[in-house]
Amino acid sequence: MMRYIAAATLFLLVTLVLSRAFQLKKLGIKALRFGEMDKKDFLIPPFALLLFYIVLTSTFGLPKIGAELFNNEFAGWIGVIVCIIGILLFLYALVSFGKSFRVGLDEDHPGALVTTGAFSISRNPIYTAFGLILIGEFLIIPNWIILIYVFIGIWLLNRQILLEEQSLKKIYGEKYMEYCKKVRRFL
Repeated sequence: MMRYIAAATLFLLVTLVLSRAFQLKKLGIKALRFGEMDKKDFLIPPFALLLFYIVLTSTFGLPKIGAELFNNEFAGWIGVIVCIIGILLFLYALVSFGKSFRVGLDEDHPGALVTTGAFSISRNPIYTAFGLILIGEFLIIPNWIILIYVFIGIWLLNRQILLEEQSLKKIYGEKYMEYCKKVRRFL
């Protein structure tokens, strides 16, 4: 059951991003800006596909890669809770984002600076949700490759946050700086 929740979490995450991007496209907003400012973004999809493969093979009994480090049902259920919290935070952030949602940096056509809803709790609720989901996936499927993903993923999320903060300072100036003083980077 836990592994099905892990697979469903990843499927739901991708579905939410794509459905929101398509909704915004209908409004004339190009939300998928992935890789336009940083071509290294294109290194992410192959690694994401490997993560999906590991989760799906573990869930559906297909040929696996990597070994599991432990087998602890309690840790797995903690992982389920962490994944659910991550998905709920992600969904709350998507709703809070409104028309400002983008995948990738968009300095040419940024939306309004969002400081309410999920963004009143965290300056980066989507990245925080991604981190929670990665940790939850590892607790459910404690594969050593997923553990590496947790460490590298958190490092990459932090790297992206720092890049976006520079962009947001340039776009919104003092308004963004005041927001940074009031709301933490994560939780």
